Parts: sequence; structure tokens; C-alpha cells
Amino acid sequence: MTFSRPGAIDLSALANSPSASSAAPSQAADGAVYVIDATEQDFQDIIQSSLEHLVVLALWSPRSPQSSDFTDLLVQATTRYQGAIQIARVDVDANPGIAQALGAQAVPLVVGLVKGQPVPLFQGTVDAAEIARYFDELVKLAAQHGLTGRAAPSGQAAEAPADDDEPADDPRFAAADEAFAAGDFATAIAEYEKLQAQHPGESEIGERLAGVKLMARTQGADLVATRQAAADRPHDIEAQLLVADLDVSGGHVDDAFARLIDLVRRTSGDERERVRQRLLELFTVVGINDPRVSTARRALATALF
Repeated sequence: MTFSRPGAIDLSALANSPSASSAAPSQAADGAVYVIDATEQDFQDIIQSSLEHLVVLALWSPRSPQSSDFTDLLVQATTRYQGAIQIARVDVDANPGIAQALGAQAVPLVVGLVKGQPVPLFQGTVDAAEIARYFDELVKLAAQHGLTGRAAPSGQAAEAPADDDEPADDPRFAAADEAFAAGDFATAIAEYEKLQAQHPGESEIGERLAGVKLMARTQGADLVATRQAAADRPHDIEAQLLVADLDVSGGHVDDAFARLIDLVRRTSGDERERVRQRLLELFTVVGINDPRVSTARRALATALF
């Protein structure tokens, strides 16, 4: 999950430049769409595909309905380019490692990939005409770098669903969702903790809370420096916990669990309890039905007793 940040090209000046067109992008006659769902497992393949055609990463979260709706708008906008742009949707909750690699602070976040290099576009929502303006400039930029390939269509553009077909958002999560979408993890955590106190034992609240806490703890952390600190100070509880957090965020779940279970064996008293609690929280993040969690639970029980 690597790309060359130093060579990134910044199109942020577009935000203040005169609009080239005030019209919304027109849809291709065949209604084809060009979209894939990116995961941490196939992200390197997506970076590789950006050597052949333009890729636009659209980071969103199921906790932010606004970001989900905006991603749909981005997908619709690609139809006029007939494969010159492919949208890669990234669910940041399911793929926190990608969000961390891109330095995402809030969703939606839109980043282009040109020959493996990130091209920051914008954070937040813009209208259809603005999307077209950014995409037009991105296509020109790609052509200047010799990138003129086209992606294969992934399907037909769907009609917008009627309002009564939209799933109802749980109003209890509105305040936390809004804070999360704005990158205000502290407020989101506080809101979820209030809900957890009001509805103890409700698994969805616990899962959301654990996920936001993980993102808050790893925000801005330097993976290389953190790993070195943990290697240099094997008895530093905080350093070991942070490496485990980063490993889970990056998809190295077994490594994270093994590190903390070993730490449980080497600690006692309050320190051991702190490590155990963090491990249980990471179990929630990964998913209690995940076989890796089941295996780690057995190893934890052995380490404790």
C-alpha cells in the first residue's frame, strides 16, 4: 500500500480558479459506470492500474450518509469520460489502513492517482459542475504525463432510488456521525460513549465506538518511527499498544494480536489489565465472529491462566 508522495501534484488551486463550465457533466449514451470497491488487500493492484488509466479514490464511511451519497454522485460523473476515469470507493471503516496512508482527516475525501502518485483533489462535498471541473483538469494532467488508457465499465448507471426506498438512518447516531465525518473524533467518541451508557450491551454502538477510538489513536502516527520505538523499548506499554493499533489499521491483525498476547504474558497488575482491555477492544474492531479473534481469545486465556 505504497505510492510516491513527494511527486504528488496539487490541484487545490482549482478551488479558487474561474469555472470552465457551469453545466453539470452529461451522461454517456450507454449509461456505463466505472467504479470498483477498493480494499486493503487489493489496494496495491489499484495503484498498479493507475499506471494504465486514471483512478480517483473516493473515501467514505457508512457512518456518514452524506459521504455515501456524494460517492454515488462521483460515480455518475465518470460516465461522460467513458473509462478515462475509474472511481475506487474506499470504506474507511472497513479499510482504515488506506485512510491512514492517505492522511484522511474526514470524509468524503477525493484523491486522484496518476501513475501511482496521489493527486489531492478535495475534501468535503462539491456540486456536479465542480466535480466535472476537477475531473476535466485531472484528465488533462494525466494526458500531460502520457496516461491516456481507459478502464473497463463495471455496470450500468442506476436510477436514483425513490425517497421511500432509502434506508432510514438511525437518528441516535446523527451527532456522532456528523462529528466523525468532520474528523472530530473526540466528539464522536463522547457521543458514542453516551449512547453506550444509555444502551449497554448493544453491539453496534460498541463496534462504532471501538472503530472511532482506533482511528483517533492512530491519527498522524508515523508507522516507521512507532515500530522503531517499540523495538527499542520492548517494555514500553504505550509503544507496544500503538504498534498493535497501527497493525490492525494496516490489516496485520495476527501480528497485532500476537504482540499484545505476548505483552499480557510479560506484565502483571494494572499494566496487564490495560493490555487485556486494549486487546478486547481490538477484537471488537476486527469482529467477534472473525476466526482470527477466536484463535486470539484462546491464546489470551492461556496467557492469563
